[in-house]
Amino acid sequence: MSIALTLLGYLALGAAAGTLAGLFGVGGGIIIVPALVFAFGLQNIAPEVVVHLAVGTSLATIVVTGTSSAYGHWQRGSIHLPWLKALLPGLILGAVLGVFVAGGLSATVLGTLFGIFIVLVAIRMLLGLSPKPGSTPPGNVAMGVAGGVIGGISALFGIGGGTLSVPWLSRCGASMTRAVGTSAACGLPIALAGALTFIVVGRGNPMLPDAATGFVMWPAFFGVVLASVPFARVGVRLAHVLPARLMRYAFALLLIVVGVRFIMS
Repeated sequence: MSIALTLLGYLALGAAAGTLAGLFGVGGGIIIVPALVFAFGLQNIAPEVVVHLAVGTSLATIVVTGTSSAYGHWQRGSIHLPWLKALLPGLILGAVLGVFVAGGLSATVLGTLFGIFIVLVAIRMLLGLSPKPGSTPPGNVAMGVAGGVIGGISALFGIGGGTLSVPWLSRCGASMTRAVGTSAACGLPIALAGALTFIVVGRGNPMLPDAATGFVMWPAFFGVVLASVPFARVGVRLAHVLPARLMRYAFALLLIVVGVRFIMS
């Protein structure tokens, strides 16, 4: 596969990920990781590192997209700083530990766990489950533990954490606007700590391609980032035009198919 064709493929991947993320309100990692696994397989990258490389690269892209999203929510005043500060130590520590857990797993086991995770996300979408609002915020210790769980699982699967942090923040008493805004801010330290740790953990691996630094593939990173940010806006516009329920069901079924393929492979 030529370099130009490969870059075009990454740009197309980023465009699809951004559009779907804007359309369905899901984190781009749920889309980017499976797509990168497929793309890396086409390039004959060693299967032993494909899933780790996809997860690490996905986190690296979220550093950029998450910064843009967090800044937008910051401008609108929808980030609850006291809760973000309480979550932050756990988010960072959990993300680092999550990467080390991923590094200790084989590609097959990590892929299976990722498949189970996205199937569960799809089932939640199909059933239309939404977080139950609460009224009593927990203390700093509970927030720190929750941050560790959110950071660990998010880094393990290469996602920004919104799938987990939005329900938690809603249970803590946040309005949906504040839950989403604070969750967007949480995604940045998760992605940054996770991506840097994936680079460290993967350095020196002889099975990685030359264009990678540790478990971050730079051509994929640039292609996805360049296309996903503008196309996220396209997805948001489509969300106001297309039938929401039908599209949500179709996307959930697609996630189930992808998840089952990960589980079975």
